[in-house]
Amino acid sequence: MKFITIKGSKRESVGKVATKALRNADMVPCVLYGGKQTIHFAAEEKAFKNLVYTPNVYTAKIELEDGQVFDAVLQDIQFSPVTDRILHIDFYQLFEDKLITMNIPVKLKGNAPGVLNGGSLAFNLRKLSVRALPADLPDFLTADISKLRIGSKVTVSELTNDKFTINHPDNTVVVQVRMARAAIVEAIVEGEEGEEGEEGEGEESSSEEATAQE
Repeated sequence: MKFITIKGSKRESVGKVATKALRNADMVPCVLYGGKQTIHFAAEEKAFKNLVYTPNVYTAKIELEDGQVFDAVLQDIQFSPVTDRILHIDFYQLFEDKLITMNIPVKLKGNAPGVLNGGSLAFNLRKLSVRALPADLPDFLTADISKLRIGSKVTVSELTNDKFTINHPDNTVVVQVRMARAAIVEAIVEGEEGEEGEEGEGEESSSEEATAQE
């Protein structure tokens, strides 16, 4: 999986006054969990642009001023309810031999014939929970829709891989092609018109039989 480098410095003080001073200087207070000790550090707010404001998923390589480097994943983030600025970020440290769970985006491949024939594409799950070693985490999962006709679907079982585990039941529908509502309404209307026509023909036949008997 691709990573974003975050350069920061350890925080000597973690009190409210120090935290407010950091934010006023356009710095984001952060905490790194999961290692032998919890590490408090701060980094420039702009350093998180490509990590936070993106539909893609990345791991983070945290480089501190004292030369320490940590691989991590973003675990939690807090935004200001007024300005939407980042207030605080929690990271979780990665280790090569320890499994990690992340939500991985799903990308569609191809064009569905069912959509070209008037169907509606329903993209039910745009991200899937995946568990793997850090080195085996994919950047994204690919759902091939090039053979989907109306009524067809792609399930989790079709996206599995030996290198990772998808934490959803195999029959979970990721994407499918449904009959469009307009097509269903049209079919119902046509059916009703057909029934009315048959009734009319029946009445006409009865009238003809009655005339013949007279």
